[in-house]
Amino acid sequence: MPFTPNAENRKRFCLVPLVAAIVFLAPFAFSEEESCGDHRQFTFSWQFSTECTMRPRGGTTTGPSVTLDENIHKGWLAIQEDGISKVEKDRRAILAMAGPYRTSFDFLEVAGYSVGFEPAQPYQSWATEFVYLLENTPEFISLQHVIVMFFQEGEVVSGPVVMKHWRQDWRYEKPAVLAYVGANKWEHQKVPEEQLSGSWSQAVFQVDDSPRYESWGRWQHNANFSVWESADTWRPLPRRESSVRDDYHVLEGVNRHTILPNGWLHEETNYKLVLDEQSRRSSKPYLAKELGVNRYELIVDHDFSAGDTYMDKTATFWADVRAVWSEVISEAESLELKQGGGAPLFVVLFEAAETLNQNLDESAAKRRARIREIIKEYLD
Repeated sequence: MPFTPNAENRKRFCLVPLVAAIVFLAPFAFSEEESCGDHRQFTFSWQFSTECTMRPRGGTTTGPSVTLDENIHKGWLAIQEDGISKVEKDRRAILAMAGPYRTSFDFLEVAGYSVGFEPAQPYQSWATEFVYLLENTPEFISLQHVIVMFFQEGEVVSGPVVMKHWRQDWRYEKPAVLAYVGANKWEHQKVPEEQLSGSWSQAVFQVDDSPRYESWGRWQHNANFSVWESADTWRPLPRRESSVRDDYHVLEGVNRHTILPNGWLHEETNYKLVLDEQSRRSSKPYLAKELGVNRYELIVDHDFSAGDTYMDKTATFWADVRAVWSEVISEAESLELKQGGGAPLFVVLFEAAETLNQNLDESAAKRRARIREIIKEYLD
């Protein structure tokens, strides 16, 4: 049976993000005596390393095979249409990121900037993910990622597991962005006036719709691909790193989104940055350089119906959450998140997605007031 939220499995469902984080992001566990065997290695790696330390960590699960879409991506074709404006090409490139995907995530440290540096294990993971279009206006597009995964062990297939994942909001010529400044703090920063014309900001949000990072850049449209490249951007440590690392504090880097005939590609060039106690660059701020490649390949015949059900059932609740966060962000000169006294915010909000969603006869104002009280507990 599909795994969909209801009163009987409400507690189980609110833990799905946590369980998924463990499934997808947990390091490989193996003894020093264990042979590397035939486990996949990075081709572009540290080729003179003979130790198992370069065996990728990450998702240890497997899923049933998926079918790649053999047709040319309609979103990619739409960008190639003659006679449309540059802004419309930009919009179509963003819209092309919606749809059903097999996703893969690869990260590798390629340089170290300290004496005695030893590269960390590379990272690999995977998912099946649907990117839903939440909003589409001439100057604003919002895309919600939802993971819907099945797992296979021998002949047994289990799932699906559904997890509301990250969200990306795109806005045309936005004059200021909410920039991450370290230590779980964000500040409004103006986009340089000379870079504003023709730019699109991309704001990325966590699974609980709290801010993660935001930057700006321009789309470039070539003969057979379109690419957006961000300005230098600070970002909090992702879960794949924060769960295993405490020797640096910020990722400083550039994001590139490229639309392809079979999907899209997200590339990251990241510097691992060490801050002092005032969240400023330390005397020797750079620890290492990391490259990331996240592929979104279009698939067909994968059952995303559990994701559709969850999105339909909780649409009003998450729209209210987004509205509250928008108000909180616009009202504050700066924003600082903290850990509340109990469960992480995402767990509380996933639980609330069930309980508050059963009270849709309440006014939007009352629902949002209750959500604001929840979020307030996690703000300094």
